[in-house]
Amino acid sequence: MTTATVTTATTYRPVHASVIDREAAHFGRMAAEWWDPKGSSAMLHRLNPVRLSYIRQRVDSHWDLDDQSFQALRGRRVLDVGCGAGLLAEPLARLGAHVTAIDAAGESISVARDHAARRGLAIDYRVGGVEAAAGERFDLVTSMEVIEHVADPAAFVRGLADAVAPGGVLVMSTPNRTWLTRLALVEGAERTGIIPRGTHDWDKFLTPDELATMVRDAGLEVIDTTGLTLSASGFALGQSRALDYFLTARRGSDTSSGEVVTVTLPNPATLGDATIS
Repeated sequence: MTTATVTTATTYRPVHASVIDREAAHFGRMAAEWWDPKGSSAMLHRLNPVRLSYIRQRVDSHWDLDDQSFQALRGRRVLDVGCGAGLLAEPLARLGAHVTAIDAAGESISVARDHAARRGLAIDYRVGGVEAAAGERFDLVTSMEVIEHVADPAAFVRGLADAVAPGGVLVMSTPNRTWLTRLALVEGAERTGIIPRGTHDWDKFLTPDELATMVRDAGLEVIDTTGLTLSASGFALGQSRALDYFLTARRGSDTSSGEVVTVTLPNPATLGDATIS
C-alpha cells in the first residue's frame, strides 16, 4: 500500500508544453481535499455523476454496448487527461477498463495512487501533460474541465486526438465563454468560495464552435455536443450549452483516405423542466 505525500509545491515532473506551472500548483494545493465531497473539490463531486452518465451514453451508443453491464469497458484502454486525484479514473476502472490517468500536479497523482491502492484498483497514474501518453493509443480518451487550463488549447487537442485509436472516442467537457459563465463561475462561485479563487480565467473558455473546430482540425469527427445545465435537483444534461458542455468525437476505423464524413447522432440530453437557456 502506498501513502500519499502532499506538499505545497508541485513535485518533479518532465517538462510538458501543455502544462502551465501556476495552474498545476493551484490544483496541487487542493490535492489533500480532492476526495472530500464537502471540501474544495465539492463541485467536482456534484458534477461527476453527470459526467459518468454522459460518457456511458456515448460509449454505449458508439460500441453498441449493453447499457446494463457493470463491466461495459472490459478490455478497453482508457486515457483520462487532467485526472486530478482520480474522481473519474476510478469509476472507469470499475467498468473494466485499463485506465491510464495523467495530471500536471504531482500532489494530486500522489493522492490518486494512494486512494486507488486502498481500493484495489490498478490505474496507471502519471505526472505531466498530454505529452505523457505520446505515441500510445486508447479506445476512449477523456479530458474534463481541463482545456481551459492548458498553455495551447489547439496543441492540447491535437495531443488528445493523437491518442485516440482507430475506431476510438474522445469525450471532453469545458465551460462556455458566455455572460452566464462570467457571472456564475467567476463572479459568483469563486467570489463566494464555492470554487477556490483563481480556478478560472474566463478569457480562456472556449465556445462549442471553437472547440469543435480544433477537434476537426486534429483529424476527428465531432458526433455530439450536449449542454450541462442547472436544474432544480442540481446538474443535468440538457440542450443549453450556455454554462458548460460536453463534446464527443471519434476516429474512423479506416483513416487512410483522409475523408471527413459528418454524422449526426441523437442528442442524449435529458431535458429538465428547469434548465438554463
